[in-house]
Formats: sequence, structure tokens, C-alpha cells
Amino acid sequence: MSVSEEEQLYSIALTMIPGVGHIGAKRLVDGMGSAADVFRLRNELPDRLPGVSRRIVEALDAPRAIERAREELAFVQKKHIRCLTLADEAYPSRLRECEDAPVVLFFRGNADLNALRIVSVVGTRRTTDYGLQTCATFLRELKELCPDVLVVSGLAYGIDIQAHREALANSLPTVGVLAHGLDRIYPSAHRKTAVEMLAQGGLLTEFLSGTMPDRYNFISRNRIVAGMSDAVVVVESAEKGGSLITAGLAGSYNRDCFAFPGRAGDTSSRGCNLLIRENKASLLLSAEELVTDMGWMEKTAPANGECVQRSLFLNLSDEEQLVVRLLEQQGDLQINTLVVAANIPVHRMNAILFELEMKGVVRVLAGGVYQLLR
Repeated sequence: MSVSEEEQLYSIALTMIPGVGHIGAKRLVDGMGSAADVFRLRNELPDRLPGVSRRIVEALDAPRAIERAREELAFVQKKHIRCLTLADEAYPSRLRECEDAPVVLFFRGNADLNALRIVSVVGTRRTTDYGLQTCATFLRELKELCPDVLVVSGLAYGIDIQAHREALANSLPTVGVLAHGLDRIYPSAHRKTAVEMLAQGGLLTEFLSGTMPDRYNFISRNRIVAGMSDAVVVVESAEKGGSLITAGLAGSYNRDCFAFPGRAGDTSSRGCNLLIRENKASLLLSAEELVTDMGWMEKTAPANGECVQRSLFLNLSDEEQLVVRLLEQQGDLQINTLVVAANIPVHRMNAILFELEMKGVVRVLAGGVYQLLR
């Protein structure tokens, strides 16, 4: 077994250890450097990671979990499913920075989960004609303005499946985040669309084969929908629903959240209107507004005489120079885009941008967009 397969095996096994949970599993892997070492060096955990109890150490002595992980690893290899651990470059880097990120993901498809621009489009399952048309228009316009954007949603009824289908119709890559294993498609009515997505995007899940689409799993998967994107767009939502949970998670992850408004009396838009009123989402009327607010507009390269005079920026570290170079080449960029392009963790990127701001090299705009001062 290769080193990567060993890490996959133990990452899968870690998800089955009782009492650990999403946050606990990620802290263990981050603290020990690998899932394999979490199991291999479990007796050292209390000394190396404060707060780890003997109960967790004992729970990690889990031959049944490891055997079940072997079965799952054999299944994903047979079905040509990619098993992504936190150590994999292909693991969504935006999601990796969230404290409750899954320690392992399963993916089928061809999408780049670290695309420079990722937007999650969510909404009610009981959509109206207004919601369907708004979703269709938004994605058609988005294709014209930002043809390389990755569209993420949950493959559910209503706005989710409309977002996937409109993305496919406009030749945009689209990824569905599932609340069950990759041995099934739920709802089965969306199987045809799901198959099409394998060639133009893909299907992603944290759940093992045999997992049923239980209610809690949908809530759990919403954190992936929010965490792997730059922004969440709520197209249509009632006062309660999964899309509002996703919007709340986006806020907790410092992701931008947008909502299309509805008429005052429409119950199907009450959730969107409340998000806007409570300043939990920015009002959105078009794809152009999203692209502008996110700093995704294509920039015209400045004339040579207008280029940033790098020699004027004294005492910049290598990482600071890299960020300056990216802003110089691509124009204003959102922080999550910088994180992906520079391959620098978000906590480190925050520190770099703060230093550059203090040195008068960059300034921050709305939506966490950074602009190089000229």
C-alpha cells in the first residue's frame, strides 16, 4: 500500500470513530500531520494535543473501522472514484481552511475543485416560475461575464437542480454535493442530469457507500456547499429551509453571500428578503453585480507606464511579492482567489494582506477584494 493509499485508509477510518466528529477529526489530523499518525501514535495524543482524552485514544483502537475503511477503499478504486484527503492537492483548498472540513472526500468527475472562481447557487425545493427564471437568467449572464466559473449546488429538487441544468446548458462546469454515498443518486429523478455532470463537472460527497440520504446528512453537506465556494447565491427561499442554513454557514466561513429579492408578500421569497434586511446577504439583481462585487471583472492590462513600480515597494517578503505579482497580472482579486492562486493558507494570506495594506501597497474593497495601489 502506497503512502497516499494508507492516508486514504486511515482518513476513512477516522470518520467512523465515535465521539470524534468533524471538528475533532480535522484537529487530530492537523495536529499530528496525518490521519495515519493519529492511529499509529494514538497513545501519544494526550501529550501532544491538549484536550484529547483517554476515551478517544481507546476509541482509535478500532480494527472494525479500519476493516470497513479497507472495503470502502476497494469500492472507490473499483468505481474509479477519487478519494481526497486533506493532504491531497486536489482537495478543495477553500474548504480545507474551515475548522469542520471533512477529513476525506469522494469525487467523480472532471471539475477543478480549486478553480479560481467558484459560486454556490442554492434555494428552495418548492420553487416558483420566478425562481426558475431568475436562476436561468443569472447563469446565462454569468457565463457571458465569467466563462470559467464553477457552479456548485446540492442536486436537490427546485433551485439546486435548476442551477445544475442551466450550468450544463451554458457549458459551465457544475458540481453536485451529495448527502449520501456515490453508490446511488438521490433523488433518482435527477440521475440523467447527474450523469451529464460527470462529463462537465462532477459529484462530490463526504459519505461512504451505503449511506442513506437522511435529514441530518443534508444539513451536514451544506457546509461543503458553503465552504468550497467564494460566494453563495440564494435565488429563492422561504422563511425556513436548507438554503438559509447554507447562507448562515457562508457567513461563519467569511464567504460572501448574496440573495435575489422577491415581492413583499411572496412566502417563497421571505427567506431571501430577511437575509437582505438583516444584512446577512447582499441584495443581488444580476450576474453583473455579483461579478463586480467579487472583483471578477476581466481587467485590461495597463500600459507600461502605468504598471506598478515594484522597485518602490521596499522590504517585501517573497510571499508579499507573489501577492503583488498576482494583483499586477490579474487586477483586483478576492481573498479566496488569492489563496488558491498563491497556494497560501487563508490565515497566512490574511496576515500578508494586512502587512501590504500597512505598507500602502494594497487596499481592501467591498467583498474582501484587494486592489494594488498604483
